Amino acid sequence: MKSESQILAQTREFVKTKMSNDAGGHDWWHVARVVGNAKTIAETEGGDKFVIELGALLHDVADWKFHDGDVTAGPKIARDWLREMSVNDSIADKVTEIVEHISFRGGTNKHVMQTLEAEIVQDADRLDALGAIGIARVFAVGEALGKTIYNPDIPPRSYDNFKAYRNNLKDSPTVNHFYEKLLLLKDKMNTSTGRSMAEYRHGYMEGYLKEFFAEWDGEK
Repeated sequence: MKSESQILAQTREFVKTKMSNDAGGHDWWHVARVVGNAKTIAETEGGDKFVIELGALLHDVADWKFHDGDVTAGPKIARDWLREMSVNDSIADKVTEIVEHISFRGGTNKHVMQTLEAEIVQDADRLDALGAIGIARVFAVGEALGKTIYNPDIPPRSYDNFKAYRNNLKDSPTVNHFYEKLLLLKDKMNTSTGRSMAEYRHGYMEGYLKEFFAEWDGEK
């Protein structure tokens, strides 16, 4: 029977291999940063460290944006891998919940995470969409999806359902994504530690956008 450290080591290599060629800010290094964020949050918030790290490692194993909108691909791959690692059903259920429900999906994901571990990993993932790294990632994703950087004739939107968000994803300019998702995340963090970390990164993005529009309008 594999130890927790063996399972984590093998999962790390599995994810690293699977995501080594991914583009658009959803590569192995995104996963590594989310693991780091999750560990930082857990130092204060607590939780089962094995579940947290396992969930963070597998959370983006098949992001729907790069799998034709299929939200079932990630949970299936994660569940199959956990079964191969002989992870018990209780832990596998907790990890699979993270993979299945972590995505923001244009604000249409109303699922409330059922465990502290899931809340921590969701916060850790959202933190990587904020701040300096969040800015770099949003433009990398925009490039991967063929988006324009900005078009003042196309305003940001809010979405009532996931299908509308998914269908509009490639047509919405990259800068709109700040308003359709990134600037909304601060107030959707689950933990006090996550909220505190998000405050700083949120402010950094607001400063960036102020500079962006000043330059866009030729004021600077």
